[in-house]
Amino acid sequence: MEDKELINLWKAYDKKLEENLSLNKKNAEDITKLKLHSHLISMKPMKIFTIIVGILWVVFVDILIFIAFKVGISFFLVSAIIQVLLTKLAIGVYIYQLILINRVDISDSIMATQEKIATLKSSTIWITRLLFLQFPVWNTFYWTQAAWENGGIVWYIIQIPLTAAFTYLAFWMFFNIKYENRDKKWFRMIFRGKEWTPLMKSMAMLEQIKEYKGEGRIEMVS
Repeated sequence: MEDKELINLWKAYDKKLEENLSLNKKNAEDITKLKLHSHLISMKPMKIFTIIVGILWVVFVDILIFIAFKVGISFFLVSAIIQVLLTKLAIGVYIYQLILINRVDISDSIMATQEKIATLKSSTIWITRLLFLQFPVWNTFYWTQAAWENGGIVWYIIQIPLTAAFTYLAFWMFFNIKYENRDKKWFRMIFRGKEWTPLMKSMAMLEQIKEYKGEGRIEMVS
Protein backbone atom coordinates (compact mmCIF):
# COMPACT_ATOMS: atom_id res chain seq x y z
CA MET A 1 0.00 0.00 0.00
CA GLU A 2 2.84 2.32 0.89
CA ASP A 3 4.59 1.49 -2.37
CA LYS A 4 1.46 2.33 -4.35
CA GLU A 5 1.06 5.65 -2.54
CA LEU A 6 4.72 6.43 -3.12
CA ILE A 7 4.35 5.71 -6.86
CA ASN A 8 1.23 7.90 -7.08
CA LEU A 9 3.02 10.66 -5.19
CA TRP A 10 5.97 10.40 -7.56
CA LYS A 11 3.66 10.54 -10.59
CA ALA A 12 1.86 13.58 -9.20
CA TYR A 13 5.20 15.31 -8.56
CA ASP A 14 6.42 14.40 -12.04
CA LYS A 15 3.25 15.80 -13.59
CA LYS A 16 3.56 19.01 -11.58
CA LEU A 17 7.19 19.38 -12.59
CA GLU A 18 6.27 18.88 -16.24
CA GLU A 19 3.52 21.50 -15.96
CA ASN A 20 5.94 23.97 -14.36
CA LEU A 21 8.53 23.38 -17.08
CA SER A 22 5.88 23.86 -19.73
CA LEU A 23 4.71 27.09 -18.05
CA ASN A 24 8.29 28.37 -17.79
CA LYS A 25 8.86 27.66 -21.48
CA LYS A 26 5.64 29.50 -22.37
CA ASN A 27 6.63 32.49 -20.21
CA ALA A 28 10.11 32.56 -21.73
CA GLU A 29 8.59 32.38 -25.20
CA ASP A 30 6.18 35.25 -24.48
CA ILE A 31 8.94 37.44 -23.03
CA THR A 32 11.15 36.73 -26.05
CA LYS A 33 8.29 37.64 -28.41
CA LEU A 34 7.85 40.95 -26.59
CA LYS A 35 11.59 41.67 -26.90
CA LEU A 36 11.50 40.74 -30.58
CA HIS A 37 8.57 43.08 -31.17
CA SER A 38 10.38 45.85 -29.26
CA HIS A 39 13.49 45.46 -31.46
CA LEU A 40 11.42 45.75 -34.62
CA ILE A 41 9.50 48.78 -33.35
CA SER A 42 12.80 50.50 -32.51
CA MET A 43 13.56 50.58 -36.25
CA LYS A 44 10.55 52.79 -37.02
CA PRO A 45 11.85 56.26 -35.97
CA MET A 46 14.93 56.05 -38.20
CA LYS A 47 12.88 54.80 -41.14
CA ILE A 48 10.29 57.58 -40.70
CA PHE A 49 13.09 60.17 -40.49
CA THR A 50 14.73 58.74 -43.63
CA ILE A 51 11.42 58.82 -45.53
CA ILE A 52 10.79 62.47 -44.58
CA VAL A 53 14.32 63.56 -45.54
CA GLY A 54 14.09 61.48 -48.73
CA ILE A 55 10.80 63.09 -49.77
CA LEU A 56 12.19 66.59 -49.17
CA TRP A 57 15.28 65.71 -51.20
CA VAL A 58 13.20 64.26 -54.05
CA VAL A 59 11.03 67.42 -54.20
CA PHE A 60 14.17 69.57 -54.34
CA VAL A 61 15.82 67.49 -57.07
CA ASP A 62 12.56 67.30 -59.08
CA ILE A 63 12.45 71.11 -59.11
CA LEU A 64 16.05 71.21 -60.36
CA ILE A 65 15.21 68.62 -63.04
CA PHE A 66 12.25 70.71 -64.19
CA ILE A 67 14.48 73.79 -64.48
CA ALA A 68 17.29 71.85 -66.20
CA PHE A 69 14.83 70.25 -68.65
CA LYS A 70 13.79 73.71 -69.85
CA VAL A 71 17.42 74.60 -70.49
CA GLY A 72 18.05 71.37 -72.44
CA ILE A 73 19.52 67.89 -72.10
CA SER A 74 22.70 67.95 -70.05
CA PHE A 75 24.90 65.71 -67.91
CA PHE A 76 23.28 67.26 -64.86
CA LEU A 77 19.77 66.41 -66.07
CA VAL A 78 20.58 62.77 -66.82
CA SER A 79 22.50 62.36 -63.54
CA ALA A 80 19.71 63.96 -61.50
CA ILE A 81 17.03 61.77 -63.11
CA ILE A 82 18.97 58.58 -62.34
CA GLN A 83 19.63 59.70 -58.75
CA VAL A 84 16.07 60.76 -58.02
CA LEU A 85 14.56 57.60 -59.52
CA LEU A 86 16.74 55.41 -57.29
CA THR A 87 15.87 57.58 -54.28
CA LYS A 88 12.13 57.31 -55.00
CA LEU A 89 12.47 53.55 -55.25
CA ALA A 90 14.26 53.47 -51.89
CA ILE A 91 11.53 55.62 -50.30
CA GLY A 92 8.91 53.20 -51.61
CA VAL A 93 10.76 50.25 -50.04
CA TYR A 94 11.08 52.12 -46.72
CA ILE A 95 7.32 52.77 -46.67
CA TYR A 96 6.71 49.08 -47.40
CA GLN A 97 9.03 48.16 -44.51
CA LEU A 98 7.11 50.41 -42.13
CA ILE A 99 3.86 48.72 -43.12
CA LEU A 100 5.52 45.34 -42.61
CA ILE A 101 6.78 46.29 -39.13
CA ASN A 102 3.32 47.51 -38.15
CA ARG A 103 1.88 44.16 -39.20
CA VAL A 104 4.17 42.17 -36.92
CA ASP A 105 2.11 40.87 -33.99
CA ILE A 106 3.39 38.94 -30.98
CA SER A 107 0.45 36.57 -31.45
CA ASP A 108 1.58 35.74 -34.99
CA SER A 109 2.79 32.25 -35.74
CA ILE A 110 6.55 31.65 -35.84
CA MET A 111 6.34 31.07 -39.59
CA ALA A 112 4.52 34.38 -40.21
CA THR A 113 7.00 36.35 -38.09
CA GLN A 114 9.93 34.58 -39.73
CA GLU A 115 8.62 35.52 -43.16
CA LYS A 116 8.22 39.20 -42.23
CA ILE A 117 11.70 39.43 -40.72
CA ALA A 118 13.23 37.67 -43.73
CA THR A 119 11.48 40.20 -46.00
CA LEU A 120 12.74 43.11 -43.89
CA LYS A 121 16.27 41.73 -44.06
CA SER A 122 16.29 41.12 -47.82
CA SER A 123 14.63 44.48 -48.63
CA THR A 124 17.17 46.33 -46.42
CA ILE A 125 19.99 44.70 -48.37
CA TRP A 126 18.31 45.54 -51.68
CA ILE A 127 17.87 49.21 -50.72
CA THR A 128 21.57 49.47 -49.95
CA ARG A 129 22.55 47.76 -53.20
CA LEU A 130 20.36 50.12 -55.23
CA LEU A 131 21.57 53.27 -53.46
CA PHE A 132 25.18 52.36 -54.20
CA LEU A 133 24.29 52.51 -57.90
CA GLN A 134 24.02 56.29 -57.42
CA PHE A 135 27.77 56.59 -56.96
CA PRO A 136 28.71 57.33 -60.62
CA VAL A 137 26.15 60.13 -61.03
CA TRP A 138 27.66 62.04 -58.11
CA ASN A 139 30.72 62.36 -60.32
CA THR A 140 28.90 63.27 -63.54
CA PHE A 141 26.26 65.82 -62.54
CA TYR A 142 28.74 68.74 -62.77
CA TRP A 143 30.02 67.80 -66.23
CA THR A 144 29.45 70.22 -69.10
CA GLN A 145 30.01 70.00 -72.81
CA ALA A 146 32.45 72.91 -72.59
CA ALA A 147 34.50 71.15 -69.92
CA TRP A 148 34.95 68.07 -72.11
CA GLU A 149 35.79 70.17 -75.14
CA ASN A 150 38.10 72.67 -73.47
CA GLY A 151 39.19 71.02 -70.22
CA GLY A 152 42.44 69.77 -71.60
CA ILE A 153 44.54 66.76 -70.62
CA VAL A 154 44.27 67.49 -66.88
CA TRP A 155 40.46 67.22 -67.03
CA TYR A 156 40.68 63.84 -68.77
CA ILE A 157 43.37 62.52 -66.39
CA ILE A 158 41.20 63.37 -63.37
CA GLN A 159 37.69 62.63 -64.62
CA ILE A 160 38.11 59.36 -66.51
CA PRO A 161 39.86 57.38 -63.69
CA LEU A 162 37.59 58.96 -61.05
CA THR A 163 34.41 58.05 -62.91
CA ALA A 164 35.74 54.56 -63.63
CA ALA A 165 36.52 54.09 -59.91
CA PHE A 166 33.06 55.31 -58.86
CA THR A 167 31.41 53.03 -61.41
CA TYR A 168 33.50 50.01 -60.39
CA LEU A 169 32.73 50.60 -56.70
CA ALA A 170 29.00 50.96 -57.42
CA PHE A 171 28.74 47.70 -59.33
CA TRP A 172 31.11 45.84 -56.98
CA MET A 173 28.91 46.81 -54.04
CA PHE A 174 25.74 45.94 -55.94
CA PHE A 175 26.91 42.41 -56.70
CA ASN A 176 28.72 41.73 -53.40
CA ILE A 177 26.28 43.08 -50.82
CA LYS A 178 24.75 39.76 -49.85
CA TYR A 179 23.70 38.31 -46.51
CA GLU A 180 26.30 35.56 -46.78
CA ASN A 181 29.00 38.28 -46.60
CA ARG A 182 27.62 39.59 -43.26
CA ASP A 183 30.76 38.57 -41.33
CA LYS A 184 33.11 40.57 -43.55
CA LYS A 185 34.47 43.82 -42.15
CA TRP A 186 33.27 46.05 -44.99
CA PHE A 187 29.74 44.59 -44.71
CA ARG A 188 29.63 45.26 -40.95
CA MET A 189 30.77 48.85 -41.56
CA ILE A 190 27.82 49.43 -43.90
CA PHE A 191 25.17 47.47 -42.03
CA ARG A 192 25.00 48.67 -38.46
CA GLY A 193 22.94 51.01 -36.32
CA LYS A 194 19.20 51.40 -35.92
CA GLU A 195 18.26 49.89 -39.27
CA TRP A 196 20.27 46.68 -39.05
CA THR A 197 21.23 45.78 -35.46
CA PRO A 198 17.60 45.45 -34.22
CA LEU A 199 16.88 43.24 -37.21
CA MET A 200 19.75 40.90 -36.34
CA LYS A 201 18.63 40.82 -32.70
CA SER A 202 15.09 39.98 -33.84
CA MET A 203 16.41 37.07 -35.87
CA ALA A 204 18.33 35.82 -32.82
CA MET A 205 15.16 36.13 -30.72
CA LEU A 206 13.26 34.13 -33.31
CA GLU A 207 15.88 31.40 -33.02
CA GLN A 208 15.31 31.34 -29.25
CA ILE A 209 11.55 31.00 -29.68
CA LYS A 210 12.09 28.10 -32.06
CA GLU A 211 14.30 26.45 -29.43
CA TYR A 212 11.62 26.92 -26.77
CA LYS A 213 9.16 25.21 -29.05
CA GLY A 214 11.66 22.46 -29.84
CA GLU A 215 11.43 23.12 -33.56
CA GLY A 216 15.12 23.29 -34.26
CA ARG A 217 17.14 26.01 -35.95
CA ILE A 218 15.76 28.58 -38.39
CA GLU A 219 17.42 29.04 -41.73
CA MET A 220 16.95 32.62 -42.95
CA VAL A 221 17.32 32.81 -46.70
CA SER A 222 18.86 35.91 -48.32
